[in-house]
Amino acid sequence: MRVFHVKHVDVVVVGGGHAGAEAAHAAGRLGARVALVTLKRDAIGVMSCNPAIGGLGKGHIVREIDAMGGIMGLAADAAGIQYRLLNRRKGPAVQGPRVQADRALYRGAVQAMIAANPQIDLVEGEVVDLRVDHGRVCGVVLSDGSEIVASAVVITTGTFLRGCVHIGDRSYPAGRVGEAPSIRLADRITDLGVGFGRLKTGTPPRLDGRSIDWSVLEAQPADTDPVMMSFRTTVPQNRQVACGIAHTNARTHDLIAENLHRSAMYGGRIASSGPRYCPSIEDKIVRFSDKPSHQIFIEPEGLDDDTVYPNGISTSLPEDIQDAFVRSIRGLESVRIRQPGYAIEYDYVDPRALRGSLEMRDLDGLFLAGQINGTTGYEEAAGQGLLAGINAAHSATGRGSLMLTRAQAYIGVMIDDLTTRGVAEPYRMFTSRAEFRLTLRADNADERLTGLANDIGLIDADHRAAFEAKATALEQARVLLGSLEWTPDELQRLGLRINRDGVRRSGLDLLAFPGVNFDTLAGFSPRVAAIAPQIGAQIEREAQYRHYMKRQDADARALQRDAAFVLPGDLDYDRFGSIPTELREKLRAARPETIDQASRIDGMTPAALTLLLGHARRAQSREAAE
Repeated sequence: MRVFHVKHVDVVVVGGGHAGAEAAHAAGRLGARVALVTLKRDAIGVMSCNPAIGGLGKGHIVREIDAMGGIMGLAADAAGIQYRLLNRRKGPAVQGPRVQADRALYRGAVQAMIAANPQIDLVEGEVVDLRVDHGRVCGVVLSDGSEIVASAVVITTGTFLRGCVHIGDRSYPAGRVGEAPSIRLADRITDLGVGFGRLKTGTPPRLDGRSIDWSVLEAQPADTDPVMMSFRTTVPQNRQVACGIAHTNARTHDLIAENLHRSAMYGGRIASSGPRYCPSIEDKIVRFSDKPSHQIFIEPEGLDDDTVYPNGISTSLPEDIQDAFVRSIRGLESVRIRQPGYAIEYDYVDPRALRGSLEMRDLDGLFLAGQINGTTGYEEAAGQGLLAGINAAHSATGRGSLMLTRAQAYIGVMIDDLTTRGVAEPYRMFTSRAEFRLTLRADNADERLTGLANDIGLIDADHRAAFEAKATALEQARVLLGSLEWTPDELQRLGLRINRDGVRRSGLDLLAFPGVNFDTLAGFSPRVAAIAPQIGAQIEREAQYRHYMKRQDADARALQRDAAFVLPGDLDYDRFGSIPTELREKLRAARPETIDQASRIDGMTPAALTLLLGHARRAQSREAAE
């Protein structure tokens, strides 16, 4: 990675955040010459909000990025200081790997991987204009007047487009605290005639960990059997730490409620929508007024950093009120705030202006990725960046676009949601958004996507060799377990309670039985016991879902058949408690006439559509019977 002003490249990537880093890395891996333009070299890979990667739905995206040769999973493992597998007690399809990261180590890992890519040139500067010729972008202009000619441009500006920070009654232009917003580029994109909107996100105050009484907080230790974020990592790289859990109380809630008028959002200074699933503490007090307490996860920001991130109290209240309500929390009575929490408003482009490749429909060669498309979260941004970088490189070199479908990847689900439905609030990934989530598991992302990535040239030799070795071992294990069969009598003698129906059952059949796992089969056969534990665990997960996946496929086909089903006009959506509250609210407001119309409501999921169809049919049957 060299630092100078290049004059001609294949791809320009604007912004060095999570989307920009993945875009530049992917385009470079495909052989494109890349200029990564960023305001500050040292800010590449910065975790501007929470110090964590992954989680429910998000962890799936990280694994998919990793399966395709991306950098987020590797960087997360290089910086990991606490691993936790969320939903561990539930099925593998909805389990989410997550890691608490050391901010400095994460940033350093991203920068090192960008530096190791010889196709990337780093340019420190601000992009203020686009060069367009005959309906195609052909380069960018920097604030100093210099130009970079390019065949494709990827814009990943995060919250910088006309960004404005709000703390109480104080507001000022900023892309994030301490950094100027992008105004001229926002004006230029507006000139292109695309739909613009305004969204909000926020962050909590940062605390001095030395001023916290950790002894009275509930401890949240790391998993003893950590699950890595990257398929290419086997063990944690750093010392593991515990987080703490604190709780708000009646005094906290009173302080916030008494000062809502001083909050930027509730005081009328912010009109844009924020992330519904990551509400501010003000939102929690208003929307969940019956709850006496809310959890706060006290998360260290690094092994050599005393700064703490209190996850759960994002706020735009003025600094004096932040100080008061934080100190009302047990364990935080003497805490020192290092940086106040704040809300930030920023512009985004209506993602329906994009193709599934993330290229603008009306301007060839211009790709958008990340929060500029109305999403929230590092992982969602990085997933978009990966695909935008691939397609920008393909566009520059005359290759066809790569588009991932909803059946292939969570990244495909996200991009399809964005480009066909648009957003009314910051988009966040959940497992419930994916109708094929039984097959789109975090554990099998490499089986789904690494072969595809290898075919287009994204995977290096070491990654390819490791993947092929794993694929061979899995196939050999499947063949062996499919060939080993036992009669009901044999299985009963081995200790299994099986019906004496005369049916011989293979090892794959048995793994789908309740109470039967790979260790059970290993006790039946030394050949099974010789299979590597990680390979056996993968086969076990596949077997658990085999029958459910058939039902999932049938449900998807049924939804396609029932798209034209007419919904009764008088449906009482409040009675459908199995449908999430926010979707019931949207259904009540939209009053869709058909299932197809309901499917286009922002945030609608296939699972909710299936429930809606069932409710509607029962209502129709009751009406007919009367």
